[in-house]
Amino acid sequence: MMSSAFYIPALNLMGEGALTEAAKQIQQQGFKHALIVTDGVLNKIGVAASVQNLLKEFQVDSAIYDGVQPNPTVANVDAGLKILSANNSDCVISLGGGSSHDCAKGIALLATNGGNIEDYEGVDVSAKPQLPLIGINTTAGTASEMTRFCIITDEARHVKMAIVDKNVTPLISVNDPALMEGMPPSLTAATGMDALTHAIEAYVSTAATPITDAVAIKAIELIRDHLRDAVSNGKNKVAREQMAYAQFMAGMAFNNASLGYVHAMAHQLGGFYNLPHGVCNAVLLPHVERYNAQVASARLKVVAQALGVNVSAMSDSEGAEAAIVAINQLARDVGIPAGLKDLGVKEEDFNILADNALKDACGVTNPKQATHAEIVSIFAAAF
Repeated sequence: MMSSAFYIPALNLMGEGALTEAAKQIQQQGFKHALIVTDGVLNKIGVAASVQNLLKEFQVDSAIYDGVQPNPTVANVDAGLKILSANNSDCVISLGGGSSHDCAKGIALLATNGGNIEDYEGVDVSAKPQLPLIGINTTAGTASEMTRFCIITDEARHVKMAIVDKNVTPLISVNDPALMEGMPPSLTAATGMDALTHAIEAYVSTAATPITDAVAIKAIELIRDHLRDAVSNGKNKVAREQMAYAQFMAGMAFNNASLGYVHAMAHQLGGFYNLPHGVCNAVLLPHVERYNAQVASARLKVVAQALGVNVSAMSDSEGAEAAIVAINQLARDVGIPAGLKDLGVKEEDFNILADNALKDACGVTNPKQATHAEIVSIFAAAF
């Protein structure tokens, strides 16, 4: 056995009232000026202003950068960095879902390390910790508020860069379900399936440990029990809070066991066609796991059990197939599109998508390493 490391923010605030507690912590840490990184919608509906006002109550000034796009770009990072420099901010607050958190990580990393964000693609490339980052989550899916993963789109290359770096781990993560009640059903479904993908990929990963196994399985069980309710009734406080816990635990799992080909392939779809990440994951997940079942059927049988299937009389391969059926059923129940064709993906792009997927850092820990032809055939199956 090799040694393993376990990465997580120093402080993780969960549940109702977590936002106020975060403002108190920011003050206690001695921060004076925060750059709030968010998107135009959260700024327009007043969520960013309410965070700004809350910080003011705790004697912390702030500026807002609201230019984050759904798949944040190199240009988004550079634009935010300019505002940070102009205000001499001593910390960064990301407010939103994965896009805001990823963009904020890019800004915070460049603030201390310099250079361009493209310089940090890969694993642990940076030399110094980023500017302190507080991740305030408004969705229940990406877990980017607590991970060392930062995904930025390089528009010049049409590629999503995976920056996996201990130095982008946030200082504080904040999951207050009150901020999640306004999430529309489609976003709730996409982010929830993203969390399911994180948990399953971490569980079958070659870098899985007993710690990541425990949180991955618990995350799957919570998603099984609460995602449908969160999608059908966004005001359901219990469902929202339990999904916040589920996505956080799935984050704990993949932040340390990493991921697999679902993410390696989904990143390319996002970078190429600017598609929503959670939806790409949800469409690819059953097809990648069918490929993985060649070597990971025993683990996928445990996944089936966590998804509510009685597997006691099943062989490993039957259990793996049951897991795939259960994943498909959940995706259908929450309204995920059936295939990549429905998302506007083109078959003639499979070759280049497969090329780029095989270069993605997330594929390294997939339980079975694939050839280019195998990746193309998984894209084709998901079509």
